[in-house]
Amino acid sequence: MKWFKRLLIAFFSLGLLGIGAIAAAYFYVLPDLPDVTTLKTVKLQTPLRIYSSDGKLISQFGEKRRIPLTLEEVPKPLLQAFIATEDARFYEHRGIDPIGILRAASVMLTTGQKKQGASTITMQVARNFFLTRDKTIIRKVKEIFISIHIEQLLTKDEILELYVNRIYLGQRAYGVGAAAQVYYGKQVSELTLPEMAVIAGLPKAPSTLNPITSKARAKARRNVVLMRMNEVGYINSAEYQAAIASPITAKYHGAVIDLYAPYISEMARDYLVEKLGEEEAYTGGYDIYTTISSKLQLDAQKALRNNVYSYDERHGYRGRVKELWTKTALEPEEITAKLKQTGAFQGMLPAAVLSVNEQTATVMNAKGETIELSWDGIKWARKFITNKRQGKAPKLASDVLKPGEQVWIRNNGSFWQLSQVPLVASALVSLDPHDGAIRTLVGGFSFYTSQYNRVTQAKRQLGSNIKPFIYSAALEKGYTLATLINNAPINKPDTRQGTAWRPKNSPDIYGGPTRLRVGLAQSINVMSVRAMRYAGLDATIAELVKFGFDPADLPRNESIALGSPSVTPLQVVTAFSVFANGGYLVEPYFIERVKTANGDIVEEANPTLACKPVMTAPAASDDPFAAMANELQASTTPLENLSVVNEVHQCGDEDSRYAPQIISEQTAFLVTEALKSVIWGGGNWSKGTGWNGTAWRAARVVNRRDIAGKTGTTNESRDTWFSGFNPKLATTVWVGFDDHSQELGRTSWNANGAKDQISLAEAGAKTAGPGWNEFMKDALAGTPEVPMSPPEGIVSARIDLATGKLARKTDYTSKFEYFIAGTEPTEYVTEQEDNSDIFIDEPDEDLFQ
Repeated sequence: MKWFKRLLIAFFSLGLLGIGAIAAAYFYVLPDLPDVTTLKTVKLQTPLRIYSSDGKLISQFGEKRRIPLTLEEVPKPLLQAFIATEDARFYEHRGIDPIGILRAASVMLTTGQKKQGASTITMQVARNFFLTRDKTIIRKVKEIFISIHIEQLLTKDEILELYVNRIYLGQRAYGVGAAAQVYYGKQVSELTLPEMAVIAGLPKAPSTLNPITSKARAKARRNVVLMRMNEVGYINSAEYQAAIASPITAKYHGAVIDLYAPYISEMARDYLVEKLGEEEAYTGGYDIYTTISSKLQLDAQKALRNNVYSYDERHGYRGRVKELWTKTALEPEEITAKLKQTGAFQGMLPAAVLSVNEQTATVMNAKGETIELSWDGIKWARKFITNKRQGKAPKLASDVLKPGEQVWIRNNGSFWQLSQVPLVASALVSLDPHDGAIRTLVGGFSFYTSQYNRVTQAKRQLGSNIKPFIYSAALEKGYTLATLINNAPINKPDTRQGTAWRPKNSPDIYGGPTRLRVGLAQSINVMSVRAMRYAGLDATIAELVKFGFDPADLPRNESIALGSPSVTPLQVVTAFSVFANGGYLVEPYFIERVKTANGDIVEEANPTLACKPVMTAPAASDDPFAAMANELQASTTPLENLSVVNEVHQCGDEDSRYAPQIISEQTAFLVTEALKSVIWGGGNWSKGTGWNGTAWRAARVVNRRDIAGKTGTTNESRDTWFSGFNPKLATTVWVGFDDHSQELGRTSWNANGAKDQISLAEAGAKTAGPGWNEFMKDALAGTPEVPMSPPEGIVSARIDLATGKLARKTDYTSKFEYFIAGTEPTEYVTEQEDNSDIFIDEPDEDLFQ
């Protein structure tokens, strides 16, 4: 019996030594043990997401992809798959599993290999939150003690929820929500049993067991997971057999982007990074909701793209991308392999020319599909010589293409056509004139090739887009829409330089005294200069500053009347909004609200409103305008009914911010009236007195009476603009080259076989205008025209079209004109003046700028 007592003493001694060793280890690592109570308030690192105003995902930023879920949102079979594979006794142990440890040790002793892990789910949580993956004894000791602390602090379900959200599962996916999306493009609730088993098998080795790059290993691991689920009774034999028979279907799925709008998403990202820093912005799980309308953004991107293609194609074809073969054609497999080296780009696809017939060509795309290009898709491709010169129109497809060439093709909505990558740049931005919300923003043709945001960063000369602001200053000083301004050449000597400034009209035609409305509508340069002189240079600059332009960008000379200042498209559309909203300078903004991962709103826009502060109405009143004011105050969209706004001038509540009124509502109305003439012209065509405005194409395309706008072209056509609005949407389009020295040039052709070519310069109406026209047509489609009644203080009087004086006649020689009360003419046209010729000699409408 002595040996038995000695054995008991030995075991007891070893136990004491073990306890002592554990105690020693605990106190040794105690200073380094983290505070596990932080798990109670842990914030999972989730990416930054950018949305449109209507909830479409625009972009996602952050290295880690994670979709946090509650335990109730995770399918039960997926939880069972993790437990069966990683920790079958999870709900029985207290953080460490002695049985699992002994089993793993036994396997290692008998086989000499570590075939079975001993880490519990709790230990994995401890490691993932608090420790590195270094394989050291000290780290393992810390892991054990942290796990015990976790079990004392949290329930089993809380631990499991942390685990399924934190575990790394490959492809930058953290947690099962992200893994379901990355590997299968699904919500976690949509996963099948085999798919769940694949995900549950990943924690052991996310890279080597990856179902995208290592399908065989992933399948073997999946089957192990399914076997364990079957062994512990989570699935039956039939379910097991069916699941292991299914193939591996995983493939990479990026973030599900609903709306591609990279320029605005970069603006939103930059905003939050600057405010919070990169670490917090990219991992804090913030959701930014922008002011962008997904429908309008798509309309804007399409309009800009189509307009840029149109400009590029009328200037000629620059030739093939490369030559794939010269004599012996490649095999289809070789062709597709070469084409796959070039990705699709802005709706264009790389293609190889297989054959060329008289007026058709057959091409192959990267999928091996053959496509026929009709003559309509080829005939545009005159040879590009310079931006000002193009070759003769092709007569045969062989004049343009030959077999073996790699080219670009695109479907224009009607048919496939030959294409090419445009070199010209463009920008489009639109905003709500009543609060400054940016509804669309396209900073360039392709964000992939250029991240330069031309809407906010490109300062370009404004050209004739400046004229509404020049005339606004003149109107505020006393001019009227009927004021006659001399449309005659200007010759201003510069005694210091020994030269003279001679601004010219475009085209170089002069018609003598002309009404202000016509001068703005037809963008007559010398009239703008004279209007600026009437207002005064200092007053004109002050007016431009009121409209939001930077004084540093405004030269102190008369060239300012013709648009020499360089400004951004965002500044321009903001300034034009003043005319649309009755004279208020709103602040443009693009972020509606910012939400945390928990859904709490931490920032919300408080935009400047284009109205006067709402006033508290008396308790009872028979005043109909007071009743309308009260109704307007209660409305969530107080500017929906513009006719009411024009009468009431009130909106918002006590917490609202209000835009400053920089010009009177009457001046804004008069300028808008003149800008409508830019589009609709005036006079009576049947009587020979009709005239076009420079933007007559907008009348045909958009075909609404509530639109107004202005073209703009700079010297040598380096910059072209079109800015315009209706009462609910203001939009600016710019087209030019990023290299300021490059001219947009001219297009030329031989008309009807003529020997001499006809040459037409690029200009605002022709170059930027079509983009504005297409966008506004689509953006306003289905919305009723908004009536714009004259505001209080506006009167009308019948005037003689030739003199601007009051008219007694009611025929085509006169019309009603609007005036600010007190500025209407008081003198009637005389009989001698009445017999004067009022016909305006119009140049070719295509030459208007």
